[in-house]
Amino acid sequence: MSEIRNLINITDLSVDEIDHLIKVADDIVAHPEQYQDICAHKKLATLFFEPSTRTRLSFTAAMMELGGNVLGFADASSSSAKKGESVSDTVVMAGCYADIIAMRHPKEGAPVIGSRRTTVPIINAGDGGHFHPTQTLTDLLTISRKKGRLDNLVVGLCGDLKFGRTVHSLIEAMLRYENVKFVLISPQELRVPDYVKENMDRAGAEWCEYERLEDAIPELDILYMTRVQKERFFNEEDYVRLKDSYILNLEKLQPAKKDMIIMHPLPRVNEISVEVDDDPRACYFYQALCGKHIRMALILYLLGMK
Repeated sequence: MSEIRNLINITDLSVDEIDHLIKVADDIVAHPEQYQDICAHKKLATLFFEPSTRTRLSFTAAMMELGGNVLGFADASSSSAKKGESVSDTVVMAGCYADIIAMRHPKEGAPVIGSRRTTVPIINAGDGGHFHPTQTLTDLLTISRKKGRLDNLVVGLCGDLKFGRTVHSLIEAMLRYENVKFVLISPQELRVPDYVKENMDRAGAEWCEYERLEDAIPELDILYMTRVQKERFFNEEDYVRLKDSYILNLEKLQPAKKDMIIMHPLPRVNEISVEVDDDPRACYFYQALCGKHIRMALILYLLGMK
């Protein structure tokens, strides 16, 4: 029996493996007929202990487009977790019914606990403010398709950089590519955690911090916007004070490069004005489509099918 491969953190994948997944995702778009029944009779369990729209739906769509089936739950209150069942027991149980598991949980490290007893591959679909590796794969595929490369880029990350798991995972991934500069744009209270800065220093990456988006935007190849996440705050007062720190509109975009791309893991609240949606640099809805393609590739890879 071959060893079970899990995806908990983006660093569980080598650069060669990420490049392979991007190639498979591109091949899925080029030759969809070759993939439509490849997972027939396979089942994906979606264990979502925390609300989700894009991630859960894209996993579901990915498995269905591969010809497989999906079972699971979309809220902890509709699972036996409400009765006190442990994460570990839930994962073991799901492994009795499914061939692969995608799990989202509000507590950091929950997928690691689940992976210790899993009998099938488990994918971390987001654990608190920690990691979100499939969103990172989505981001890398989007950048690869829109910019044609993953190196020699200036990447601006704006908004909630303290609790933003998508930001932490993307930095971890792009540290492994050559000549990537990180421009960190946030209020003081929501700056990137020290351990992320230490990782950037250790990798020899260039990085800088700004509080004003207007000061940073002219040099960016990529602007990655994030929402200020109400669910990560301990009190309502801090959230209300910081929630409108950055709102991207057409006026703020004027000094930006014409080929800069605007990304957002979604959902947005009001940090990107709807007037930006029609700007050719806006890629966030295309990014959501890329999420389905890369999750299709990942499912196939972890099942040993591609």
